Amino acid sequence: MSKLAILNTHPIQYYSPYYRRLAQQPELKLRVFYGWGRATEETYDLGFEEDVSWDIPLLDGYEHTFLENTASDPGTHHFWGIVTPDLVPTIEEWRPDALLVFGWNFRAHLRALRHFHGRIPVLFRGDSTLIDESAGPRRWVRRGFLRWVYRHVDHALYVGQNNRAYFEAHGFADDWLTWIPHAIDNARFADAPEADEKARRWRHEIGIPDGAPVVLFAGKLVEEKAPDVLLDAFVSLETDESHLVIVGSGPMEEALRAKMESHTRVHFLGFQNQSRMPVVYRLGDLVALPSRSETWGLAVNEAMACGRPVVVSERVGCTPDLVDETNGRVVPPDDADALACALDELLANQDHLQSMGRRSAKRIEDWSIDVAAARTADAVQATVKRDE
Repeated sequence: MSKLAILNTHPIQYYSPYYRRLAQQPELKLRVFYGWGRATEETYDLGFEEDVSWDIPLLDGYEHTFLENTASDPGTHHFWGIVTPDLVPTIEEWRPDALLVFGWNFRAHLRALRHFHGRIPVLFRGDSTLIDESAGPRRWVRRGFLRWVYRHVDHALYVGQNNRAYFEAHGFADDWLTWIPHAIDNARFADAPEADEKARRWRHEIGIPDGAPVVLFAGKLVEEKAPDVLLDAFVSLETDESHLVIVGSGPMEEALRAKMESHTRVHFLGFQNQSRMPVVYRLGDLVALPSRSETWGLAVNEAMACGRPVVVSERVGCTPDLVDETNGRVVPPDDADALACALDELLANQDHLQSMGRRSAKRIEDWSIDVAAARTADAVQATVKRDE
């Protein structure tokens, strides 16, 4: 059995099910080290622009330790937001056989990479892509710096095709890379008793009649996710029967609400917590994520697990892995006309939409927590064995 230490910033709703499943792998003994206790209490979220406290368990089912964060401005919004002087001795005291680090761009995480490299095998997981990379001298300076960072990593766990291309561009050879699917707890979204009926009643409450086609957006209302493009596309749709549901909050909310004030078929539902999301996705006949920039887009995983077709932009990182003509559409970013055409085409045929939704549900089965945990355990064992 190998002892695996994991370093992450704070408890995150998407990773906690992954850690629980990893802790059940017979070949691993797991402990997660957190540099910030943010998600254990209600905290102001910069993206949602409101206080958030997740209503699903984040710490159950796996061993964990909170490190003291001495940053003057603690948080994940800047490099100096995670400063943990006791990180190295605390992890060393646990005597792990390997270390898995989530992200490098915090002082504590970069320090851990540099200290433990050459002492124990260091694995790394992130979801960065080359999608936003622009040509010019700055690109080569950044690539040079990142190649130096990643020289302190023995094995990278990539989450999809765009992420793999990023690691390859920064010096990782094929035998340094293992695919670990960027996964959610599919069962929580797929096996949701009474979720369809709850969604039907919720539709009635907000004034959506039975049979009306519904487009859903779920996410932070920020420029990167382009909810403004979706609104522009929606108001230009050919049909006057469709409805748009916007779930989320953020800095663009006030302006978007004002813009749509006279549109009775646009419904803003605000922030909804995690336990509610399996019902939220069932409000829509399809889910749209037209982001200008998105490293992955776990809302797509969630929508697919709920059996929904998805319409995404080319700049959503999961696109080449999860979305094609069989379960949705891919459109150019910042192109409301192209998005409107895709929505018009799909909303015109409810039977076809349902068929595409079933394909989504089937396709996402391989992008599961079970697969992610099993492949991670194999990668850790192989990396430890190679280092012996």
